[in-house]
Amino acid sequence: MKFEGKPLLGVVAAAKHLSIFPFPPAVVDAVANRLEGYSLSKGTIRFTPDHPVPEDVLEEIVRLRRAEILK
Repeated sequence: MKFEGKPLLGVVAAAKHLSIFPFPPAVVDAVANRLEGYSLSKGTIRFTPDHPVPEDVLEEIVRLRRAEILK
């Protein structure tokens, strides 16, 4: 998914989980305290269909990433 010609975020389905890649690790760091119980690593949020990322956190991820792109 792109915004202003730059990657906004990526989503990948693996065998046992789904992943969101908001690209810069700073975006994951900014919402990490709201994702207790999720598997996080530098620039990646892993989740399952049974335990999706909360909608308000997804909205914050998109807002933060858009702000980075528009800098």
